Amino acid sequence: MLACSLLVVAAGCAISQQQEVELGASSARQVSAQLPLLRDATAAHYLTTLGNRLARVTDGRGLAWTFTIVDSREVNAFALPGGWVYVNRGRIERAATESELAGVIAHEIGHVTRRHGVQQLQQASGANVGLTLLCTLTRSCESGVSRAAVDIGSSALFARFSRDDEAEADAEAVGTTIKAGISPRGIPAMFRSLLRERTTSPGAVEAFFASHPLEERRIAATEAQIAAVPTATIARLPVDSRSFQTFRRRLLALPPPPAPH
Repeated sequence: MLACSLLVVAAGCAISQQQEVELGASSARQVSAQLPLLRDATAAHYLTTLGNRLARVTDGRGLAWTFTIVDSREVNAFALPGGWVYVNRGRIERAATESELAGVIAHEIGHVTRRHGVQQLQQASGANVGLTLLCTLTRSCESGVSRAAVDIGSSALFARFSRDDEAEADAEAVGTTIKAGISPRGIPAMFRSLLRERTTSPGAVEAFFASHPLEERRIAATEAQIAAVPTATIARLPVDSRSFQTFRRRLLALPPPPAPH
């Protein structure tokens, strides 16, 4: 249970790993209730296998990771504290290679391992943030009125990170993909494709750019990090796989996502 009052939370009361996981679990329940999740066992198996392959080379806390596809055309992905990672179907379908998708997942894993969401809570001072934390960690919001005061809930809180957080998660993603035996080149490649799409069809990627500040310097930073690795090492890492292409074709063949509401 949470012993910190709102004022103590605002002052930076430490959140333990157990509380982080409880908060993530509560947020995940809200996500399940509010977002359309793809219920396809074959697709879920591929995403979970790839996600765990990435998480196990970078997670030093032994979290129980969960990887889920959101059945939405919007181009987006987000993570919740404690090990819940969500990737929108629209984001996956725009990935041309496994390297690009692995970069997306590794980036979100980086937010969790760096505890960016938890740091947001510890730095926040708004009453709604404090109420969200109180509700999710103590289950003290029993009435509908109390729950209504939390807006969309804590899941919204962890959907946006600062530019510094994004840069840290990018750096984590490059290192994680390399350690997992996957080429990191998909990370800047995906960034470039999203920037091109923002020019030609901005509405399609609006959700991503609202929650993930993306500038040319993020591309340059990831490319510089990759360039610092011996060329022979990068050359040995596969960019794509047959299993990814099979997975992507399956997604494209499924009924279209529900209309947003």
